[in-house]
Amino acid sequence: MAAHIALMNPKSPSNVGSVLRAAGCYQAASIRYTGERYARAKAYATDTKNVQSAIPLTQVAALVSPNSDQDLVKVGVELVEGAIALPAFTHPENALYIFGPEDGSLDQHTVDQCDHIVYVPTQGCMNLAATVNVLLYDRMAKTMNMPMDDSVILSSRDTNNRTKVAIG
Repeated sequence: MAAHIALMNPKSPSNVGSVLRAAGCYQAASIRYTGERYARAKAYATDTKNVQSAIPLTQVAALVSPNSDQDLVKVGVELVEGAIALPAFTHPENALYIFGPEDGSLDQHTVDQCDHIVYVPTQGCMNLAATVNVLLYDRMAKTMNMPMDDSVILSSRDTNNRTKVAIG
């Protein structure tokens, strides 16, 4: 199973940095983005977990490549009429999740290229990084792709956290 992330013309280095962190936490395979706004601003970004060394972050001309994306189910994530609420969505094994820009929406051409369109049922819209986190968490929770014991905690916490639940 593989999740790939596609970002349409992101503008905020902090949002893309948070997407990188989410991709690392939820084991996404790659991130791609279009547009020039992030490329101009990325020098100011921080990737505190150095995820970019393990997960490719690639600037592309188009979010969907007819040649190389044939084995991926394209899932647009957008607040559009007719979309599927995320809690009711069954994630495909190999997916390309496509997100619109922070200050806009997926364009009609991109929506038309998607196999599914989903939305997070919130009152109002979330920012880009929050939406990516919620979607990837939903995918992980529904596919049970993570161990459910202390091994996750032991491998994920930092050196300052040695707290345990008191039993009794």
